[in-house]
Parts: sequence; C-alpha cells; structure tokens
Amino acid sequence: MAETINLKLKIWRQKNSKSQGKFEMYDMPGVSTHMSFLEMMDVLNDRLIREGKDPVAFDHDCREGICGMCSMYINGRAHGPMKATTTCQLHMRHFENGETITIEPWRAASFPVIKDLTVDRTAFDKIIQAGGFISVNTGSAQDGNAIPIAKVKSDEAFDAAACIGCGACVAACKNASAMLFMSAKVSQLALLPQGHPERNDRVLKMVQTHDDAGFGNCTNTGACEAECPKEISISHIARLNREYLMAFLTKEA
Repeated sequence: MAETINLKLKIWRQKNSKSQGKFEMYDMPGVSTHMSFLEMMDVLNDRLIREGKDPVAFDHDCREGICGMCSMYINGRAHGPMKATTTCQLHMRHFENGETITIEPWRAASFPVIKDLTVDRTAFDKIIQAGGFISVNTGSAQDGNAIPIAKVKSDEAFDAAACIGCGACVAACKNASAMLFMSAKVSQLALLPQGHPERNDRVLKMVQTHDDAGFGNCTNTGACEAECPKEISISHIARLNREYLMAFLTKEA
C-alpha cells in the first residue's frame, strides 16, 4: 500500500501576461508518494474543477522527460530538487510530510506568462528558425558511413543534441540567458560536417536573434548546467563563443 503525505501548495496564479499575479495556497491531503509531480497537479485540478474553480494552467506533453514542456520552478529550483530530472519525472516521495511546496513559472522577460505556470517560449523557436538547421539535397538517404566522423566528435554532438529546450537554463540564470540552449544547438551542428556549410551564418544569426529576444549574456556562474535536466555542459558555451568570434572576424563587410 502506497504511503501518503499531506502537503500545502503555494502556487503562482496569473490570468495572463498583463495581469498582476499572486500566490494562492492549496491543501493537498493524502498525496501518494508514488505519484509524479504532474499527477499530483492533476489531482489538484480535478478537485478544483469539481468545486467549480479555475484549474491551474501548466504545460505538459510526453511526461517521459523528452519534450521539455513541464516547466515549473519548484521550491526555488527549475524542475525541483532532483538533479538531472524533469518535473514530470519528479516523484512525491522526494517531499516531506507537512511540507509547503512553492510552485512558480519560469521568471524571464523573454518568457512572458500566458497563464499561471504556463509561459510563452516562442523566443526559443525563433532562435532555432534563425539557424538551427542544415540545408541538404533531397533524395535517398546517404549511407551512414559515407562521411567519416571521429567518435569523440559524434559523441559530443549527440550530448549537445540531448537538449530538450525546456528553458531551465534561462530560469536558473541570474541574467535570464539562453546561452546554454543556444550553444547546444550550435555545437551539435558545428561538430558534424553536415553543419559546416552554414556554420558562420548560423552562429551570427542565432546570437543576434537571442539578443533581440531580450535574453541576457552569460557570466559563467554555472547555474544553467547545474539545473539542466539533461546535464548539458557549459563547455558548449565556450565553443559558441569561439564559433561566434571566428564568424564575426571572417564575415564580409
């Protein structure tokens, strides 16, 4: 039989991006420790609906730690207290009986609140649209071994590609910088030969879009790496800086 705990939830409620939000308290008795955090939120919303109240809006999709939608700031940390864990993978056994859990949306000007815990991450999409792609000829798939790639390079590119674009790096950064996200996207393409033809244009356009969206700059505190659920390394930010400098110095006037 599952153990249960009693909790209090301190949740940020905000009607839209133009409204002034506030915290509201909710009692959550008898929460099963086998529940995921999102399942606990589902139980709360079911109760609010039965009571004729507005449910708490929050993002979710795959609930398997893949999509990056479950963006919640829990007790002062992006995705909660567990390392390398998304909110949907966080379970209630990691909280204490009688605990008050504070739940907020990502706090960044570039991620305006849509409602409650849901934020607009369109800025990430714009960065990807600016250069996070390669141009290839259509036709039959190329043989997997046609272009030799050193294993250390392919492994590093794969690690960068693990970024799910959740925005935890932005939420954790004191400057609300998206440098970790952007550097992961730049790295995964810069490390592979397929990404080389557009290498310089890519990094210049993505950095410009990043800055235009209002994200801050990196000051190397490492908070982004510490809170990233996929443990993306800040070494990719160093590569991004090198890529940008090389592109800037060699671009045509």
